[in-house]
Amino acid sequence: MGKKQAKTAITPTRSEDYPEWYQQVVKASDLAEPSPVRGCMVIKPWGYAIWENIMRDMDAMFKETGVRNAYFPLFIPLNYLEKEAEHVEGFATECAVVTHHRLEKGAHGGLVPAGELGEPLVVRPTSETIIGESFSKWVSSYRDLPILINQWANVVRWEMRTRIFLRTSEFLWQEGHTAHATAAEAIERTAQMLDVYARFVEEFLAIPVIKGRKTARERFPGAVDTQCIEAMMQDRKALQAGTSHFLGQNFAKASGIKFQSAKEQEEFAWTTSWGTSTRMIGGLIMTHSDDDGLVLPPRIASSHVVLIPIVRKEKDRESVMDYVNRLAVDLKGQNYHGRPVQVEIDDRDIGGGKSWDWIKKGIPVRAEIGPRDIAEDSVFVGRRDKSHRDKAGIKRDEFVASIGTVLDDIQQALFDRALAYQQAHTLEINDNRAFYDFFTAANTDKPEIHGGFALAHWCGRDECEERIKEDLKVTIRCIPFEKMGSDTGGSCICCGEPSEERVVFAKSY
Repeated sequence: MGKKQAKTAITPTRSEDYPEWYQQVVKASDLAEPSPVRGCMVIKPWGYAIWENIMRDMDAMFKETGVRNAYFPLFIPLNYLEKEAEHVEGFATECAVVTHHRLEKGAHGGLVPAGELGEPLVVRPTSETIIGESFSKWVSSYRDLPILINQWANVVRWEMRTRIFLRTSEFLWQEGHTAHATAAEAIERTAQMLDVYARFVEEFLAIPVIKGRKTARERFPGAVDTQCIEAMMQDRKALQAGTSHFLGQNFAKASGIKFQSAKEQEEFAWTTSWGTSTRMIGGLIMTHSDDDGLVLPPRIASSHVVLIPIVRKEKDRESVMDYVNRLAVDLKGQNYHGRPVQVEIDDRDIGGGKSWDWIKKGIPVRAEIGPRDIAEDSVFVGRRDKSHRDKAGIKRDEFVASIGTVLDDIQQALFDRALAYQQAHTLEINDNRAFYDFFTAANTDKPEIHGGFALAHWCGRDECEERIKEDLKVTIRCIPFEKMGSDTGGSCICCGEPSEERVVFAKSY
């Protein structure tokens, strides 16, 4: 007889149906659910707590660089978008447009739009144009520069194919916008903010990334240069986890952001924009989670520890809960990266299964406490980065004193595991046939599991980039800043013409 397959909390498993596995992890972990509005989502408390932690920690990193927060309108006059032709063309098919300002009762009793607007309003897909309008009023002299602004907001991009967190019609994000007196300052800011994203994603989300530059075809609409961080998911697709754009003077000219220079000459400002979104949570799920559910890195987790009282006899309830409550107080008194350890107490009277609920929700540490544990002044502890069967008794005081170290160990273990996976599925490829096989023949039995990251030479021509995209649905994710691969010169993987550097090819979200 064959070996019996281990039962998992999530079905289907990653290897059976990766897209459906993802949806089931979101559901089982209670992160979010579909909204009645097509393509939108309801982010539930356990999921929103992750976003709150992202906002808190990333916002602090922004402010360390001198950025301050502001807020700009949700509605953008259509003519603002029309000022920058490449920009409006890039977003035209995704725009939601408001054309009326009230509802009236129609002839058949239902409500119908009324009060047509003189000019349609676009629901914010991104804010370069309307923020540029404000900047044009705020800037008159070089002394007014730089302006370093960020806003936490929602945006709408009318997606046709949606997936919770990864691609929704409405999503939450931050968008930074800066204006500078010189090109050099703006270019430096573009790189600086990409470094912030890379550090945040690696240190807080435990996701290794590759930093690089987008090709001209993949740039943000209207940008001179787009820089990005790319991460590998467990189906070996790439996820763009953050972008930073050098906009040159394009948007400044469109919006009239002008200033008097130190030489008393009128000049246009140099601007940047940079953003990331709730897509990060999707990346978090797909990087670390397993067939038992969500796995959360401690530095971004909704909570760190759950205490699970084990009460089989009513006479034990009071003593067990007293012990658990005192333990919770002591744990909350411990410092974890400048903040108290976050503790949950699950005292639901639902019988067995509580531990599995928390495994599926991804909490980093589970501790079960029953009368036998109390008698030995210990707790029975499991870590989410290890098998659910891997649990051990630990003395209470040792558990409290070591909780910060344990959480750091989990954080590092998750990063190391993700990095090893990325490296194992990143391959130098020099032969065209091997390149095509990497993204097709290698996994014909599992069409949602792809080869990974291919480090291959590219001649720089749009025709070769487009040919590979048409043939394989593979794009150049970035031209990496740091050399990747063993050589400098080679031949384009598509046409065979000379090439000076390797780029990162992958299928992507």
